[in-house]
Amino acid sequence: FLMNKIKMEFSGGLVKFLRRNGYSKEILFELSRKSPLKEIIEAHGVPHTEVGRIIADNKEVGFKYFPRSGELIEIFGITPPLRVDVSTKLRPETLGQIKFIADVNVGKVAILLRALGFDTLWEDGISDGKVAKTAYLEDRIVLTRDIDLLKRKDILYGQFIDAQEPFEQTKLVLERFGLKKPFELFTRCTRCNFLLKSIDKEKIIDRLLPKTRKYYNEFFICPECEKIYWSGSHRENIINDFKSIGIDIL
Repeated sequence: FLMNKIKMEFSGGLVKFLRRNGYSKEILFELSRKSPLKEIIEAHGVPHTEVGRIIADNKEVGFKYFPRSGELIEIFGITPPLRVDVSTKLRPETLGQIKFIADVNVGKVAILLRALGFDTLWEDGISDGKVAKTAYLEDRIVLTRDIDLLKRKDILYGQFIDAQEPFEQTKLVLERFGLKKPFELFTRCTRCNFLLKSIDKEKIIDRLLPKTRKYYNEFFICPECEKIYWSGSHRENIINDFKSIGIDIL
């Protein structure tokens, strides 16, 4: 192909990002100035968090690689499970544990992940800037449907949630990061993410409805917001809803 150009070939789930911006999966790109691959790829609509491998003329390279005229650049999507504890060319920095932060578009995913026991930050009206900064400072994985948010340089690990229904969205997260049972079910407050503590029934009996008071004896409380939890029908509903999409969380 022409001098001072590279050919980029995108595969897998990356093509949908290209189509949003009017590109096909094969692109001839003119090297008008010296730019790293991360910048070039994201300029065509693909956030770096969705890229799994990059091959430049049969050699695996990272996001900081500066392509040379005439090179064939093959860009592959992520093949689950993505290991955040293993260093790669694209992501030499690793995470010590799985922790999430969700933006305003996927708040229900945050609630479901908390129900499964995962440390997941989310707050109503949280800004993109705060999401990115918190993810960087606390080594958290960003969950969002906002492509531009995922392009922020502070974000190391993230996921574009390509589904509409909350349980299906959560399933995508579990699959992406290879998260399987046993989960630490119902150990976190679904409202504010704090770990729950056991509490004597007698200490909260005045806050319980008559049927709850009669049929349940084991209770937990959030130390932050003081919401009370017990093994009621809401837990069974969550378990059954996950089972309906093929995920056994027990």
